[in-house]
Amino acid sequence: MTSALILSGLGKSFDGGKTWAVKDLSLEVAKGEFLALIGGSGSGKTTLLKMINRLIEPDAGEVRIDGALNTATPAPELRRGIGYVFQGAGLFPHMTLAENVAVTPRLLGWERSEIEARVAELLDLVELPVATWGDRLPASLSGGQRQRVAFARALAARPLLVLMDEPFGALDALSRDGIAEAYRRLHDTLGLTTVMVTHDVNEALLTADRLGVMKEGRLVASGPPAELMTQGADPYVHDLLDAPRRQAARIASKFGGANG
Repeated sequence: MTSALILSGLGKSFDGGKTWAVKDLSLEVAKGEFLALIGGSGSGKTTLLKMINRLIEPDAGEVRIDGALNTATPAPELRRGIGYVFQGAGLFPHMTLAENVAVTPRLLGWERSEIEARVAELLDLVELPVATWGDRLPASLSGGQRQRVAFARALAARPLLVLMDEPFGALDALSRDGIAEAYRRLHDTLGLTTVMVTHDVNEALLTADRLGVMKEGRLVASGPPAELMTQGADPYVHDLLDAPRRQAARIASKFGGANG
């Protein structure tokens, strides 16, 4: 299977090499795959994501996107070809929803008719039709609706790769679950390649094709959720992936006792 993303020996230190936020990390992501990076706070997940689109430059190793080094083009140009979604949506408050989605295609010099067609297509896909919602400002939307627009904006220029950093973290539990399912449908419908950072193991298990488990800057396990949950070789990986089951057991015990 063709790789959309290849990380080779990637490393980043913020103190001249005394400690490493990411250390000697190698990873491949296939085209069309949905990879979730999980691990404790400070494990290097966000640093890794930011090195892919050059918000942070690595101190070691290299990144290839669709076979090309990510340093082969200027960083701003590189980022226009990568969808990026982060916690809190980050929409431009003074722009309408349609204008927000159109930002990157306009920077790339698309024809107006092509931009309008793409905006309409994506707002329809996130269930905010342009005829009804296109002229509204972000402040008039719920958190879940704003995040849907953020997805549409990230996908507007047909990116080779979509990076998501805690994209559902600012949402309430019900909205979070629904928006995660909605993005997974977009991923499948549009044939996207997605790398998502999340601290929510449930979210990763339910959404991703494959998990990458990080600890102290290193990738300590990688594989389909079912495979990692049954292997149980590494105690850290086992405890991390078993957390949802333990939580469910505590809830069942609590409510079972209340009903008894």
